[in-house]
Amino acid sequence: MNNQIRELESYFNLKFNDFSLLIRAMTHSSFANENNTASNERLEFVGDAVLDLAVAKFLFNSLSEAEGVLTKKRAQEVCEQSLYEYAKSIDLGKYLLLGKGEEMSGGREKPALLADAFEALLGAVFMDKGFLETYKVLDKVVFPVIKKNLNSEDKDYKSKLQELVQSDKRTLEYVIISETGPAHDKEFKARVYMDENIIMGEGVGKSKKEAEQNAAMATLEKLARQ
Repeated sequence: MNNQIRELESYFNLKFNDFSLLIRAMTHSSFANENNTASNERLEFVGDAVLDLAVAKFLFNSLSEAEGVLTKKRAQEVCEQSLYEYAKSIDLGKYLLLGKGEEMSGGREKPALLADAFEALLGAVFMDKGFLETYKVLDKVVFPVIKKNLNSEDKDYKSKLQELVQSDKRTLEYVIISETGPAHDKEFKARVYMDENIIMGEGVGKSKKEAEQNAAMATLEKLARQ
C-alpha cells in the first residue's frame, strides 16, 4: 500500500521529508483503531486551516467584491461537497487505509470521508513542506475549479432563503426525512419547514448538506413563481 501512496506523492511532484505524514493523511480512524496507529484527524484539522487561508488569498486577489461576498464564496469552495469533488477528481479514495468494516461498507466513496482525507492531505504537505508547497496540490486541483466558479451564480440557497424570510421574523428548519441506497451511494431527502409546521419545499442529494441546499433552492423557485 505504501507504494500506491507513493503514486500520490509523484502525481503532485512532492518529495516528502517524512513520508509517514502522507501515510497518516491517508489513514482513516477505522484503520488506525484496528492497527494501533495514528489516524488522519489531526492533519485534517491543520489542512482545514491551510485551505481556508489559501482560498481566502486566492479570492482576495481574484475578486474586488466586499467582505461578505468573499466570505460566501470561500464557504462555497471549501464546503464538504466541494472537498468531496476535489478528492474524487484525483481518485483519492483508492489511496485510503480503511478498517475492514469501513472497507466493506464502501468507505472509499463516502463524501464525508473523502472530504476529510483531502484536508488531511493538505495538512500533511503543509507540516512537511510548508505553505508554498501546498500550492502544488491547490494549483492542480482546487484553484482551476474556483476560477470556473468565480462569475457563476452563488449556490448557497440556504443563505438566500434565510435572508428572504428573516425580515419577516420567520424561522426555518431543515429535516432529513429519508435516507436510501447502500452506504457508498446514499441519497438523502430534506424538507424545509417555516415556523416549525409549514412545509416549504423538498430536495434530494448525495449528502445531507446537498439535500438541504436543493430543498432551499426548490423553496426559492416556488416563492419566485408565486
